[in-house]
Amino acid sequence: MMKINKNSEKREYIYLILLLLLLGMFFVFCGCGKAGNEEGIKESSFEVTGNETDKSEEQSAFEKETGVDTVKVTFIEIGSLECVPCKMMQPIMEEIEDEYKEQVEVVFYDVWTDEGSPYAQKYDIKVIPTQIFLDKDGNEYFRHEGYFPKDDLVKVLKMQGVE
Repeated sequence: MMKINKNSEKREYIYLILLLLLLGMFFVFCGCGKAGNEEGIKESSFEVTGNETDKSEEQSAFEKETGVDTVKVTFIEIGSLECVPCKMMQPIMEEIEDEYKEQVEVVFYDVWTDEGSPYAQKYDIKVIPTQIFLDKDGNEYFRHEGYFPKDDLVKVLKMQGVE
């Protein structure tokens, strides 16, 4: 028979507790916990708008300026300025906005703020960051959770004819 050492049993409990603490910290720092927006954090430069599915109320900046509707995709990023993977998505969103400004409307919602939190429910968000892609009629055609590399993101845009 095997003899159980009480010290090794205590050590296993300590390791378990440490593991749970580390997991808890991971969820808080990687965007799975809820926290308010800290002072001094720069707000996103992306336009935060209301109802993406109602194109009569929401028009892209290009469409407003020219009167021509060339937007083929609305790319919605749901995340937080506090979340590490979400921060990694910010430069990608800026590049998409710059490179495809006439064809892609980029929208960012910080769901850890009072203004952005309703969108977590509206889009049934389980994880941040989440990317949601709407076609020109406002219908969701693709969704991705987590960090999304630019090359893969561009492939999703091309599914709707973005060039």
